[in-house]
Amino acid sequence: MASKLAAAIAAFFLLASLAVIVTVAVIQIHKKSYVSPGLKYGIVLDAGSSRTTVYVYQWPAEKENNTGVVNQTLRCDVQGPGISSFGLDTKQDEKTWNSFNDCMNKTKSIIPTVQYNVTPIYLGATAGMRLLRSEYETAASSILSTMQKYLQSWPFDFKGVSIITGQEEGIYGWITANYLMGNFVEKNLWNSWVRPHGAETTGSLDLGGASTQIAFTPEEDGKPNSTIAVVMYGYEYQVYTHSFQCYGRDEAEKRLLAALVQRSSGKPYAENPCYPQYFNTTVNAKYIFGSQCTAAQRPADYNPDQQLTILGTGDPALCRKEVLSIFNFTACPGEQNCSFDGVYQPGITGKFVAYSGFYYTAVALDLRGSFQLDTFNSSSWSFCSQDWPKLQEMHSSVKKSYLKSYCFSANYIYSLLVNGYKFDAQSWPQISFQIEVDNSSIAWSLGYMLNLTNMIPSEAYLVKLPMTSSVFAGLLFMFSALAILSLMFLIISVVRSC
Repeated sequence: MASKLAAAIAAFFLLASLAVIVTVAVIQIHKKSYVSPGLKYGIVLDAGSSRTTVYVYQWPAEKENNTGVVNQTLRCDVQGPGISSFGLDTKQDEKTWNSFNDCMNKTKSIIPTVQYNVTPIYLGATAGMRLLRSEYETAASSILSTMQKYLQSWPFDFKGVSIITGQEEGIYGWITANYLMGNFVEKNLWNSWVRPHGAETTGSLDLGGASTQIAFTPEEDGKPNSTIAVVMYGYEYQVYTHSFQCYGRDEAEKRLLAALVQRSSGKPYAENPCYPQYFNTTVNAKYIFGSQCTAAQRPADYNPDQQLTILGTGDPALCRKEVLSIFNFTACPGEQNCSFDGVYQPGITGKFVAYSGFYYTAVALDLRGSFQLDTFNSSSWSFCSQDWPKLQEMHSSVKKSYLKSYCFSANYIYSLLVNGYKFDAQSWPQISFQIEVDNSSIAWSLGYMLNLTNMIPSEAYLVKLPMTSSVFAGLLFMFSALAILSLMFLIISVVRSC
């Protein structure tokens, strides 16, 4: 009787041990959780024609469909002109470098120290440097070399400095706009990133100081090789883009001034209908004719130090007429799919976001977001009709150097969008004039960083097990030993009973 009881107890412990071993193994294997490996960071310096902006971005290291879900964590504007102006004014250069240091120190403060050596840093120069390189290649190369040495002195993973093409600037701006608008990925009910069902893309309109870009996905196939394939989050998009050099706000205004000065030959001043009445300024000829964009308009007796006086007449109708003369529409005789300067453009379609110079001009007219074309026209006319003393009174917080030119900017934007890109009263309200989405700036730099994350290896999720390795091994050893001892005792009991 005692032997049977002992055998029963041994059998119980054997089965119980086996059950515990199986349970522990199942829990350890199937109840594991996943933890994000953390964040990665990237730094992009947007070296524009009028200023440099430092951006810091972060994204989860595991990524989604080979592209990081990127967030902007810092924007720092370097005080002073763009890097293309280095070497023109020693005192200004010193102030600009001090501001560079301030911005770079801010990047160090928000990126964990252990991440410094794996955080890529990149500088991309745009139209200002493109113009400088085309005219003074040695000077442009020297500036890039200086910037490279400067960025290499910081404890980040230096990736390079370069002058990006206008096409790249347009594509990266389009990527930024659509990413921020949520057209690429969104979170579903289960907190997972998915592609929005039926999502349409948004066109991009960028107005810089030296160039302007348009980018959108056309409906029709159109001209062969007129679009670029862009892959984001595992999906491919066909995007049309074009960058117009010398059609940035600053360079376009210089071209207008050059034409007005040419026609004023023999007079001690030139009249500008886009400047407000009672405004006058004196500039040296180099300010207007020193740019490559106005080189063809230089007078035969060009003297860069000659003083030129410009008088504002505040004539809205004449201003628009003069602005139209900047564009070459005769290169598109009777062609529907042509913007200006003989450039092919498919018909515009869908929504657009207009940022940079487009946005700042709209704000000067007290307009934001989407509005009717008639509203833009009436606001422009009202602004351009104010004389200089009245404008200063109405916009006391705006710098005079900007305020004097907003009438030109408004008429330039109208001519570019309506006469150039072919927006009309029906399609104009599809444009949203804005500078950021959810505290992230709309700029080519974010699009570049999103594209860069396609090339940065994704890190796997970290596996978090229910039990530590030592606890798991200890339990397996203890109950395995108990199972073996129970089995041996059971075998011995059976043999003795026989």
